[in-house]
Amino acid sequence: MSLLELDDVKVHFPVKKGIFFDRTVGHVYAVDGVSLKVEAGQTYGLVGESGCGKTTLGRAVLRLVDITDGEVVFDGTDLAKLPDEEMRRFRRRLQMVFQDPLGSLNPRQNIESILAEGMAAHGIGKDQDERREKIKEILAKVGLPANALSRYPHEFSGGQRQRIGIARALVLEPDVIICDEPVSALDVSVQAQVINLLEELQESLGLTYLVIAHDLAVVRHISDVIGVMYLGGLVEEAPSDVLYEGPKHPYTKALMSAVPVPDPEIEDRRERILLQGDLPSPANPPAGCRFHTRCPWAQDRCAVERPVLTDLGDGHKVACHFAREIDEGTVPQTRSTGIDAVVATEAVASKEAAVSETVTDPSSAAVAVPAPRPSTDDAAPAEGADASEPADDAAASDADPSEGAASAAPAEGAAAVEPEGSAVDGDAPRAADEPEGSDAVEADSTADAAAPKGSDAEAPAAPAAEPAGKGSAKEAPEAG
Repeated sequence: MSLLELDDVKVHFPVKKGIFFDRTVGHVYAVDGVSLKVEAGQTYGLVGESGCGKTTLGRAVLRLVDITDGEVVFDGTDLAKLPDEEMRRFRRRLQMVFQDPLGSLNPRQNIESILAEGMAAHGIGKDQDERREKIKEILAKVGLPANALSRYPHEFSGGQRQRIGIARALVLEPDVIICDEPVSALDVSVQAQVINLLEELQESLGLTYLVIAHDLAVVRHISDVIGVMYLGGLVEEAPSDVLYEGPKHPYTKALMSAVPVPDPEIEDRRERILLQGDLPSPANPPAGCRFHTRCPWAQDRCAVERPVLTDLGDGHKVACHFAREIDEGTVPQTRSTGIDAVVATEAVASKEAAVSETVTDPSSAAVAVPAPRPSTDDAAPAEGADASEPADDAAASDADPSEGAASAAPAEGAAAVEPEGSAVDGDAPRAADEPEGSDAVEADSTADAAAPKGSDAEAPAAPAAEPAGKGSAKEAPEAG
């Protein structure tokens, strides 16, 4: 029998609603049917993205959260059925390094008091002096000085606090240590030091580790067996080297493709699998295979039937209906795995369609400008003007012909309409035979219409040279 066995463990958190009387309206399926075995002296690595239930599973082993269903058998004893007092005595053999070191340390106790408290509760050490010497020895192993005993948690950095949490677990000489991100807050050099320390203690004390981590390189280095979790369930389990050389589950393939390779040539050539969509809510997980909403090889069967963890040989277990077929390349791909899997989403497509409809809306097109009135001097240029020029200018204009006329520059006798508020000089361009200094044509037609008789707006100008369609040009003959 294995030292630690989990059989169909479930941890469901109720969702309650109500003001005076709380009623359960649903559940968060944080851990939903996980089965695994950890042998004595072995390191079991548990990986997966945030929210998949790794930390909750580690807390369930220690009974820090209530187990909804299933069995947690440690050395032949089902921890899920133990009374509280017996479970407290068992915790000396089961310790945990928490992910948040500051939240797990009492801010009102110094380091010596924090580490000696557990030793005194479980009868380790004859007196305070013996406990202090043991604490100093453990602190030296995790890279902390002896003067740290009289200091408080807030006086240390995040990495140092994590080392204090590791020391607190080691002073009780446990059989199993559950490490929840044990080196994520440490510097790279200290990470190697702590990992080597854990391996040395494992050999000397016969420890067993359950390591929960996001750093796949660290998990590969320290683990003998690796389990991959997704949305509360175990989707793949295999020995470390076997899993990294040939992942079988589509989710594991995507995880391994995200691990950077130090060789730039290999990094440029290797395939990068990008998943569509976001992680579904554990309060409303998909039916069938939990991964089918994002799987690039999802089939109809995946949406209705949840796969079980099946051994494909050599201890390689996969929870996928088509693991062999995907590996052989006989299953058609139903979703893209390239960069378009991220950028070509429905939201982007709908936004582009809305922009396209706005641009092609006929109501937003400009109204055609009438042709200029013929004149004696400008008749020939007007006839020879390119008809496409005013049409192009009118199409780019947003002006409404019902509003006042806008200032425009005649080009070869053709009229052009500028949008309201365009950057045009205050005075409109004058006709060729208009005397310099004339203010007959103003940029604002409304100001011309309201000008009193006898003002500069009634200055004589050549009517034939006025641009067509302007209100001031129609008023000029009446004033004369």
